[in-house]
Amino acid sequence: MTTTVPTTARRAWTGPPRTATPAMLRKLLKDRIGLMSWAANTYGDAVKLSIGPVTLYFVNHPDHAKHVLTDNADNYHKGFGLAQAKRALGDGLLTSEGELWRKQRKVIQPAFQHRRMARYADVVTDEAAKLVARLRERGGGGPVQMTDELTGLTLGVLGRTLLDADLGGFDSLGESFEAVQDQAMFEATTLSKVPVWVPLPKQVRLRRARRDLQRVVDRLVTGREVRDGGSDDDVLSRLIVSTRQETDHRVGRQRMRDELVTLLLAGHETTASTLGWTLWLLDRHPEVLERVRAEAVQVLGDRAPKYEDLHGLTYTSTVIQEVMRLYPPVWMLSRLAQADDRIDGLPIPAGANVMVCPYTLHRHPAFWDDPERFDPDRFAPEVHAGRPRYAYIPFGAGPRFCVGNHLGMMEATFVIAMLARELRLAPVQGYEASAEPMLSLRMRGGLPMTVTPL
Repeated sequence: MTTTVPTTARRAWTGPPRTATPAMLRKLLKDRIGLMSWAANTYGDAVKLSIGPVTLYFVNHPDHAKHVLTDNADNYHKGFGLAQAKRALGDGLLTSEGELWRKQRKVIQPAFQHRRMARYADVVTDEAAKLVARLRERGGGGPVQMTDELTGLTLGVLGRTLLDADLGGFDSLGESFEAVQDQAMFEATTLSKVPVWVPLPKQVRLRRARRDLQRVVDRLVTGREVRDGGSDDDVLSRLIVSTRQETDHRVGRQRMRDELVTLLLAGHETTASTLGWTLWLLDRHPEVLERVRAEAVQVLGDRAPKYEDLHGLTYTSTVIQEVMRLYPPVWMLSRLAQADDRIDGLPIPAGANVMVCPYTLHRHPAFWDDPERFDPDRFAPEVHAGRPRYAYIPFGAGPRFCVGNHLGMMEATFVIAMLARELRLAPVQGYEASAEPMLSLRMRGGLPMTVTPL
């Protein structure tokens, strides 16, 4: 008696031959977005990429993303890139696993409860109003580096909402975050093969940055203890209580640094990147900008937004969603298979590096008409409702879904509405934005813009 093996069981991975390894290594170092886009366009939804000593299993279909990130999430821990970046980032929420991750998530989660959002909205609009005022003063003058301005805004919001602290006095934060992020990407691309003691310039900068960040964390903790003994229920107070439970004081101190640095880095850079891409795309699509401006005037008049106004700024919200489709702040989700598995009949061996790339998934022609076109109306409820849930994952999915997604969306919506209502922002002549895929998908070289008050 013969047995018929199902077709899916006989499926094999497609992908480039090993002779393509040198070219792929170059792309991995210089054009990571280009590498993933080329793989998806050339080989389809399931691609095996052998790049030197690393083999990547790249899956690019909503059903694949659902399986890896949700249905069988316990089998997939943080993988290629983030696993190596742990040497730079430490054991924060972004890189930790298992019981430590669950403990960290439990500590941070309450800060993002729905009932807190109205209070956070007031902070967002206050910081946005300060930004508008600063930009008005620069109106008609030379170019403004909007990336710096937006980063300052998002860091200010994060400090006041989650830490109940003013981070404006820590001038070195931006430089230290940059050093940590550079080292994290260096660790990812070199597979952590370069010893940390090698005195490369970036590794020297990292050591200096970590000392600086520890100083910032210590000052925040000391200031909180002196002020009120840590009785508040914000993230900083909850972290103080949680890390004090460590029997080893040094472990608790390092955990505090790792968790706060991860929260600050991931929390402010992703939103700042989204805001930058939004301003650039609005300039390129004046008809969309006019609709955003008209909605802001109609809903807000000349007052500051309130939390309830989110329900009225519906078109602005779709604009933000479309921006995150084209330029998802988290452009790559890497996972490491803990045990053998199958995805759509394709074998995944234990220890395999599995990649889900929101950047390419959000451009999949089977789920997005004319995917390179900027069209916020594709997120109108009647249109978006018919699309597979996992065709759009700007905040990830499954148990590790971004804990700050509601705060990030509210912040981006209010800031764009206020900027569009008050100012005309235009990139300097000759500027062309390009993506720089770091921990977030930011703009290479920043965003220099001229300011004209309305």
